[in-house]
Amino acid sequence: MSKRLTTAQYWWLWIVASLALTGLLAHQFFWQAGKSLFMPGDLTDGHHQFADNCETCHTKPFADGKLLQEACIQCHGDLRKKPFDSHPLSKFKDPRNADRLETINALACVTCHTEHKPEITLANGLTQPRDVCYHCHADIGEDRPSHQGMAFTTCKDSGCHNYHNNRALYTDFLLKHADEPNTKNKAEVPAKEFATVLDQILEYPRDRYPLEPLNGGQIDAPDKVSFTAQVERDWLTTAHAQKGVNCSACHQPVDAQGQQSAWTDHPGVDGCVDCHNLEVESYTQGKHGMRLAAELPPMNTADARLPMQPDARHKTLTCTSCHAAHRFDVHYAAAEACLQCHADDHSLAYENTPHERLWQAEIAGKTPPNTGVSCATCHMPRVEVDVNDWMSRTLVTHNQNLTLSPNSKMLRPACLHCHGLGFSIDALADESLIDHNFQTQPNVHVNSIEMAEEDHARYLREKEAAKSQ
Repeated sequence: MSKRLTTAQYWWLWIVASLALTGLLAHQFFWQAGKSLFMPGDLTDGHHQFADNCETCHTKPFADGKLLQEACIQCHGDLRKKPFDSHPLSKFKDPRNADRLETINALACVTCHTEHKPEITLANGLTQPRDVCYHCHADIGEDRPSHQGMAFTTCKDSGCHNYHNNRALYTDFLLKHADEPNTKNKAEVPAKEFATVLDQILEYPRDRYPLEPLNGGQIDAPDKVSFTAQVERDWLTTAHAQKGVNCSACHQPVDAQGQQSAWTDHPGVDGCVDCHNLEVESYTQGKHGMRLAAELPPMNTADARLPMQPDARHKTLTCTSCHAAHRFDVHYAAAEACLQCHADDHSLAYENTPHERLWQAEIAGKTPPNTGVSCATCHMPRVEVDVNDWMSRTLVTHNQNLTLSPNSKMLRPACLHCHGLGFSIDALADESLIDHNFQTQPNVHVNSIEMAEEDHARYLREKEAAKSQ
């Protein structure tokens, strides 16, 4: 006969099993890659890269709402102010809007964007119902007769309103650009100007890079470092060599104390930030570089939620992923580099489109500079930024997600350089046209401009009537 376990043995077995399970859970909790086991639900597309580092948002164990809000502001605070935010926090801190907070707490980001709730998460991480605008704008039909009868679920339709950045859809802006042609006579984007204003940027480290051209005999790589003649030729053709940026600038960057680091064969963003701090800052704000901002290893394309090319399924993303050393070819980085990874319908359809033909013509020198349309032209637009308190310059923003969604954020920094506002709104509202990368004319019409004109005409009539009384 087999022996039966005694009560004491059962207790010991239970204790050992409990300790083993506790040890396993503790290992998972303190080992970063295993923390996702404890998540109550999947993260949104915007934050899924932080699944292996809960502390990015939960800065302390059992963080309260205040700490979570601080974490949101840490990353998104600069864009939550006027003029980039239509509903900045300052609007709801105004005592005149205190009653709004009784129905929806607009002071807390998590009121509308709650993580780990995939079953109720809509586009852009919104976890409120689509008719959330009703809470504050229930009487909009009375204020604007053009909106009478409209369902509140349509407020966020393409070409109508964005809760945050609505700068291209305000009534005044719509009226100002109402009569623009589909394509403007002077269709070109702003010119890059970094190289031409270096002598005006006091923060530029000209003590190390004296803005004087270098030749092959001045290469300062250590003797133990070997490099090919092709590497030397590539470097000599770059703006780096023409502006005095030698090998050590990237391969031996200086630290915060000004001390030069040891030579590294494969420099990361530390080798770029010394001169391109604004570009690197914007890069770490987008999905390509956001893990670096959280002091995590760079993103790997295998973690992307968009379709990727099979050959790029395990590519690590850094500056040189697109700006391949040692040429740092900006033409390659602007389009071809994108297509090496992205395999969604929109990206695959880019070749042979009117935009791509303009881009190839510019590269070939057949058309003037700044008239081509690459992937970067729209997704990494050139914008004016403040370098310091006394000057600004045109910057290629490297935050690829800044204008991506809602896509009407792309109107001002990208579309309107070449196209009229009405045409651009229609094009961005046509999902089929987007999938085919704008190969034809839009088949969708959004009547935002007509509604703005109707409201303006009503305003003028009421103003004239008031005068006659």
